[in-house]
Amino acid sequence: MIALLSKGSGKVFSMTKSGFIAVLVSGAMNPVNSQADVSNYSHPAIFQKNTITENTGSFTPLTTLITEALENNPEIQAAQQEREAARQRIAPAEALDDPMLEAGVINAPLASSTFNREDMTMKMIGLSQRLPFPGKRGLRKDVATRDAEAIEHGYQETVNRVVRDLKTAYFDLGLTFEMIKLVEKNKLILEGFLHLTERHYIVVGMGSQADALKAQTQVSRMQDELLRLARIWPAFEADLIRALGRNAKGVVPVPVPLQIHAVPLTLETLQQEALVQRPQLRALQSLIARNEKSIDLARRAYYPDFDVRLSYGQRDNMLDGTRRDDMVTMTMAINLPVWRGNKIEPRIMESHAMRDQAMSLYQAQSNEIAARLRQQIAMAEQSLKSVKLYQTTILPQARLTVESTLAAYRVNRVDFLTLLDSQMTVFNYEINLVTTLANYNKALAEIDLLVGKKHH
Repeated sequence: MIALLSKGSGKVFSMTKSGFIAVLVSGAMNPVNSQADVSNYSHPAIFQKNTITENTGSFTPLTTLITEALENNPEIQAAQQEREAARQRIAPAEALDDPMLEAGVINAPLASSTFNREDMTMKMIGLSQRLPFPGKRGLRKDVATRDAEAIEHGYQETVNRVVRDLKTAYFDLGLTFEMIKLVEKNKLILEGFLHLTERHYIVVGMGSQADALKAQTQVSRMQDELLRLARIWPAFEADLIRALGRNAKGVVPVPVPLQIHAVPLTLETLQQEALVQRPQLRALQSLIARNEKSIDLARRAYYPDFDVRLSYGQRDNMLDGTRRDDMVTMTMAINLPVWRGNKIEPRIMESHAMRDQAMSLYQAQSNEIAARLRQQIAMAEQSLKSVKLYQTTILPQARLTVESTLAAYRVNRVDFLTLLDSQMTVFNYEINLVTTLANYNKALAEIDLLVGKKHH
């Protein structure tokens, strides 16, 4: 048995030697930073240093990464090529068919191979051209132009989506980064508490061995939380790298510490902006206009096209030397659009159906955007209010509670569990604060996508 004398009371506390050793061993299993004494709790800056920040280098602003993604992301590059291909289809849509050049001999008698025996024998060269009915070429160009417009808007939608994904991964990575710092800071504080309980129990004779075990349990929980965060960290890194268009090698950017920049959010205003500038909606509008032109073009199939042919025939002189004049032929032919029931009318109905489909999709997407805007605005507003509440009221009060409880625990006026609960409450509030900061920024990123904010 080891006897301990409580100062000022004359009361003797005793504990078994094995229990004393158990406490020492439990403390030795998790080495304690001597700077983490709880007497320094009122100066949390000493806990900001951690191994993650030492190894990650300088912070990378979000704007720098957005610029990199716009230049290197393969999805954006593929959309650019698709846009260029669509632009190149406009001019060919209006162009005429290739003219036909023909050459040969006409009216040559089988009994003779010479060109001066029969009066109608001649060498011929001709040129023919198909001319669509007036208006068809313009409509074909309009259809191709609307297609190109829709793909142009699709390109911008791809850009906005990639930027949204980049922002989400950036803020998720930043949140994980902040959580690691908070867990490491809280772990140091709890290790300080562990020292304090050991000193109270072994030297001063206050508290109990269970207090040390409780503190050790919480330290182990913080270690487990660090392991969990280390598991999810690579997933957010991978999302960020993918959005940037990088390969798996190289240094991963370190997000700037989470901040909040409040912006006014009005549902009606944002809904109007979305209807005007959201690329997805503008692409559907272009498809509606495209299908309207397709209907007109399909109806023009009722009218024939024209084949114009001009040929020149050269005739040799007769055997007796008589001169024969050369000849010119000009003809025009038209196709007869007689197969209306099974050829023209089904194409018209197809264009009608595609137009109606685009109109329905436009309405569905408009409703979806309005609903998601309402959700994201509510999330952003609630997050902003929560951040202000945590920063101005909840966290200051909770930290004061810890300081007060710590002072009371030193003189044995409160039990250790009360002190531990107050500190874990502060820790949970700090985690809630950085989580809310990340949620606010991610909600703004989603709102930017929904309203179609442009990124250059």
